[in-house]
Amino acid sequence: MPIEQTAVRKVYWRLLPLAILTYLLCYLDRINVGFAALTMNKDLGLDAATYGMAAGAFFWGYFLFEVPSNLILHKVGARRWIARIMVSWGLLSGATAFCVGPWSFLTMRFLLGLAEAGLFPGMILFFTYWFPDWHRARIMAGFTVALPLAVAAGAPLSTALLELNGTWGLAGWKWMFIAEAVPTILVGVFFLCFVTDRPAEAHWLDAGERDWLVSTLEEERRLVEAKRKVSLWESFWNPKVLILTLNYFGIVTASLGLLLFLPQMVKQLGLTNMQVGWVSMIPYVFGALSMLLWGYVSDRMGERRWNLFAACMTAAAGLVIAGMTIGTPWAVVGMTVATIGLYGSKGPFWTMPSMLLTGTAAASGIAWINGIGNLGGFFGPTAVGWIKDLTGSFGSGLYLLAGLAVVSAVSTIWLDMQSPVSRAQLAGAPAE
Repeated sequence: MPIEQTAVRKVYWRLLPLAILTYLLCYLDRINVGFAALTMNKDLGLDAATYGMAAGAFFWGYFLFEVPSNLILHKVGARRWIARIMVSWGLLSGATAFCVGPWSFLTMRFLLGLAEAGLFPGMILFFTYWFPDWHRARIMAGFTVALPLAVAAGAPLSTALLELNGTWGLAGWKWMFIAEAVPTILVGVFFLCFVTDRPAEAHWLDAGERDWLVSTLEEERRLVEAKRKVSLWESFWNPKVLILTLNYFGIVTASLGLLLFLPQMVKQLGLTNMQVGWVSMIPYVFGALSMLLWGYVSDRMGERRWNLFAACMTAAAGLVIAGMTIGTPWAVVGMTVATIGLYGSKGPFWTMPSMLLTGTAAASGIAWINGIGNLGGFFGPTAVGWIKDLTGSFGSGLYLLAGLAVVSAVSTIWLDMQSPVSRAQLAGAPAE
């Protein structure tokens, strides 16, 4: 339908590029610690286990403020709240350059998690205000493609900044934190000036396009709630929400357990820091491509559960390969297969909560899933670091992460969810 095509195209181009840039900066500021560790750990007196625990402290702060942050966003609007998140996390990320030991590093990571809490689930919620169900796997994949792109682009950027070591008396890892924080603050201010909170306020849409989008999304909300409306409090313990939480916990634990130690694993190939940055790009370039392709396929098929299952099993297989071949170039192949599965899961997964949840229940439920899931960002690196110190190898830690990916795959068996709405049912949107 022409009006749908023009309306959605305008929304895509208005929101998606800025959303990708926002999340790219977010993830760059979150994971640059993995590259800083190449030189920072010695300066701060961090062994592998202490580094893993301190780096993962981010996710406890993230967890504690995740649901309150998303409820505030639902109330005051994405424009103001996400701008606040970006400016505060940019300032704290830059301040990490001034850590002097394990405790100050752990504290700064915890505060950074508090500051950033609510950004990802807030953007997921924000997209449900703008995109009908049959567009969501693509928009979720398009948005979260910033995650592997941040690693792919951030790897050579971060390691290049490490080469500034000694400039003006600052260590290279300090320059990295400062330089990568500045764009975040600037984009946060731009977000405040540029973003529109709801379609009804979108004066950059024609009146017909705006009316179609508002009526379509309102009818979708009504049909979801007619099937079964989940309350705010029920959104924390609904069985399907709990299964989604388990699935996401396994995927995030595997993903962050790999990501935060990947530069150190690659370093075992005998490469320079700069070469580590370039090689670390490889898995995440493939992860970005996988994310876009898997989201497109899931939307075209209109199927979520088995796409998610396949992605989780692909991740598990890649992690096993990496564990079996650690210390050789084949480990990079295994890591690449793992990232294809880990990031391919994002599009199918993040369409599923909106099949159950609307309104404040969506705000709380999406934040709850993401908050609990992201605790895996603490447990994954902590476990991998502890196992590395105990065994002298990353191999067993990678097998543990593979097992968690399998748990996520098995959990999809109970996610027999179908969207309660179709394009044919929605106002102004005829069937294809």
